[in-house]
Amino acid sequence: TRYSSGDYRDQSLMLTGDLNILDVRWIVQFKIKDPVKLLFATRRPEDNIRDISEVVMRRFVGNYSVDEVLTTKREEIDDLAQQEIQRILDIYNVGVHVITVKLLDVNPPETVKSAFNEVNEAKQEKEKMINQAWEAYNKVVPKARGTAEKTIREAEGYALDKINRAKGESERFLATLEEYKKSPEITKKRIYLETLADVLPRAKEKYIIDSKQTSILPLLDINKKGGQQ
Repeated sequence: TRYSSGDYRDQSLMLTGDLNILDVRWIVQFKIKDPVKLLFATRRPEDNIRDISEVVMRRFVGNYSVDEVLTTKREEIDDLAQQEIQRILDIYNVGVHVITVKLLDVNPPETVKSAFNEVNEAKQEKEKMINQAWEAYNKVVPKARGTAEKTIREAEGYALDKINRAKGESERFLATLEEYKKSPEITKKRIYLETLADVLPRAKEKYIIDSKQTSILPLLDINKKGGQQ
C-alpha cells in the first residue's frame, strides 16, 4: 500500500453544481498489483494518480450542490470517484488497484468562510422557523377545526330541535282545530281546563269566587288592611 501527502491547495478549490466554491480535501489509497506494468506505463505513478483523481473529483463535485457535497452525498461521491479512477487507470494499464477514495475536509474557502457560515445559519434559522410554524399549525388548526365542527353540530342540533318543536306545535294546533270544528263547546272547555291545570300550580295565591257573587267585599283581605273581624 502506498501513501503520499502534501500541500495541494491550488488543486483543492472546486466549483459545485450550484456555482459555489469549496475547499475539498480527499485521499486516494492504492496498492501496486503489477510492478512491471506500473514501471512501463508511467514515469511518475503517484503524480499521475493524483492528477487523475483531481479531474475525477472536480467532475463529481460539480455534479452536486454545495449542501450535498458538505453533507448527504459525501459517501456517494467517494464511491463514484473510486470506480471512475479505477476505470481510467485500467484503461492505461497502470497495474494499480485503488483501495479507497474518501472526502476528508470539505469547507468553504477561508476568504468567504464567515459569509458562508452566515448563510448557513440563516438557512438553519429559516428551517427552524418553518418547523415551528408547522408545529403551531398542527396544534392550532386541528383544534380550531374540532371546535368549529362542534359548534356546527350544536347549531344543527339546535335548529333541528326548534324545527321539531315547531312541527309538534303546528300538528297540535291543527289537531285541536279539527276537534274544535267537530265539538266547539267541548273543545273550549277542555282547553280552558288544560290552561287552568298549567297556570294554577304556579300561582302563589288562589281565590275561589262564586260566579253569582256581585259584591267586592269577599275579595278584600280585611285582616291585612287593619279592619276588624
